[in-house]
Amino acid sequence: MVVPDGVGAPTLVPALSPATSATLGKRHRTSIERAATVARLVRRWLPGRDLVLVADGGFAAVSLGHACQRVGITFVTRCRLDVALYDPPSPPPVHKRGRKPSKGPRQLALKDRLAAAATRWTRHTVAWYGGDQTSVAVASGTALWYRTGQTPLPLRWVLISAPSGGRRPFALCCTQPDTEPLAILSCYLSRWNIEVTFKELRAWLGAETQRGGTSATIQRSTPCLFGLFSLITLSAHALHPDHLPTRTAAWYPKAEPTFADALATVRRALWTAGNTRRRPADPDPALFPAHFFASLVETAAYAA
Repeated sequence: MVVPDGVGAPTLVPALSPATSATLGKRHRTSIERAATVARLVRRWLPGRDLVLVADGGFAAVSLGHACQRVGITFVTRCRLDVALYDPPSPPPVHKRGRKPSKGPRQLALKDRLAAAATRWTRHTVAWYGGDQTSVAVASGTALWYRTGQTPLPLRWVLISAPSGGRRPFALCCTQPDTEPLAILSCYLSRWNIEVTFKELRAWLGAETQRGGTSATIQRSTPCLFGLFSLITLSAHALHPDHLPTRTAAWYPKAEPTFADALATVRRALWTAGNTRRRPADPDPALFPAHFFASLVETAAYAA
């Protein structure tokens, strides 16, 4: 996990496997526990800001939601359609003794609400992944998320039914019950840019494939790769502030440039003869035409 610290530099939080933890002689901590630690650290670094932790379904846990609530962080995550949701408990009789109930009756499962006649749907057009405008049907409500042995977590659930494009219905939850459903959906969809960054970082700069012998090597190299990604992006924008040259193919049209185009642009600028201080005399144009050299540079610039 990589999170920004108080001055903007990335901080690496390694998520160790149980075998690695045993080898190092450390107590194994799950990804949920590490995410809760990260939430507390970020709140300590940024005490006066409104923070929202957005996670995928792998981090959907009542304990993480409570950890975020304790430090004043809004937690938005994808949840299962069969998650156990309950009504708030009814006020107990005044003279009744014993432990007060922590939850009320169980609500209808989200997967059953998809076909239930009582479910109230509203149609909206939202900015979907990649910036596309998509029409969706949204239903929402409040509930208590309960797991055995844990305090119920108050939340707002959002059910998104059959967006256009053949996507399956899915559900989101937010630990701030008064949040608007579309705001929760927009917040979750904002993960798209982060996921694309991670994908491009792995594909073109070798992130998560470093062959370091120690964890300290990974902790040093990963932030450097993020910095290199930013440097390449900013350099490409400085070279072509209006329109970045984009390479397309007949079977793969691209409406916008990708990181591969930014990387090729920077390589092309560094490899051209004008950027070499000491270079041999220009070759004979008849033996080495300029267009042939440009073609070689173009091919090498896009090489993986």
